[in-house]
Amino acid sequence: MTPLLQSIPSPPPEWQQVPIGQWLYSIGLTFVPAGWGIQTYALCILAGIVVAAVLTGWRLRQRGVEAGYVIDIAVWAVLLGIVAARVFHVVSHPDDYFGPGRDPLSALYIWEGGIAIFGSLIGGAIGIWIGCRQTGLRFTTFVDALAPGLLLAQAFGRLGNWFNHELFGQPTALPWGLEIEATNPAFPVGLPEGTLFHPTFAYEIVWNVLGAALLLWIDRRRDVQWGRLVALYLIWYGVGRSMFETIRVDPSELILGIRTNVWMAFLAIAVGLVVWIVQTRRHPGLEPSPWQPGREPGTQEGVDSDVYTELPESRTQDEAEPAADPAVVTR
Repeated sequence: MTPLLQSIPSPPPEWQQVPIGQWLYSIGLTFVPAGWGIQTYALCILAGIVVAAVLTGWRLRQRGVEAGYVIDIAVWAVLLGIVAARVFHVVSHPDDYFGPGRDPLSALYIWEGGIAIFGSLIGGAIGIWIGCRQTGLRFTTFVDALAPGLLLAQAFGRLGNWFNHELFGQPTALPWGLEIEATNPAFPVGLPEGTLFHPTFAYEIVWNVLGAALLLWIDRRRDVQWGRLVALYLIWYGVGRSMFETIRVDPSELILGIRTNVWMAFLAIAVGLVVWIVQTRRHPGLEPSPWQPGREPGTQEGVDSDVYTELPESRTQDEAEPAADPAVVTR
């Protein structure tokens, strides 16, 4: 009997880009370059952002917060997340951008690929903190609402790795081995053409989707608060990433013989454990409000007393002073 699954094929190279230019050119819009297109990887990341935003908005509404606040905060989180993701990638892969025969300016060419999820987590967290400061939302409320959607967004991003024929693992004889062309720059030297590899991105997709479902189940009553749900996210993601990262074959900087991203996964686990322990001890109950103290919608800032009045702008000095007793009218 033929096995149901013999291998996972890589998509054709033309699937790596959506030919928007060709489509527009075919309907008469000749001012658009025919070769212009959008990277499929970028569309996967964009789809992940949209899914995470929608799910986070729905979860915030369960706490009495308008979903529109997600957009206000996401602007900061996405922008700083992209910048930090690129910086982290360049720092962890310096040989790709610096040294003999390399162009240091290529470190700025983010459209050529190369971002790191741990960098995006750091930059995104800073962006969320800034956004929460501006909107008045409690930081822990937002990140707890975001945690399940963040795992789903990362799953969409890993699908982009499949389109790009990248981030695969060591050779395997398992029936779900990934087909990679021998001309791929990451194809290990000395291996015969037709060798199958672990689809590590697929493992991470499954792990992240399961994690999102688990977090939603744990927080089905919205009672895991004060940053404890995002702590579980860090632990779950860190455990999975520490396993999958060890079997990947793409080059990476080593520290004490361990890949940089494995160390970052260990750090994510440690931070998650610390946040869970500290927040459980400091805040045994529920958050009093999803808003920072005094920042609830409709709260007037800069007012010293709870009761105050204002004089009408049109009031004159004569009107402001009470009139004297009317004079006795005589005839």
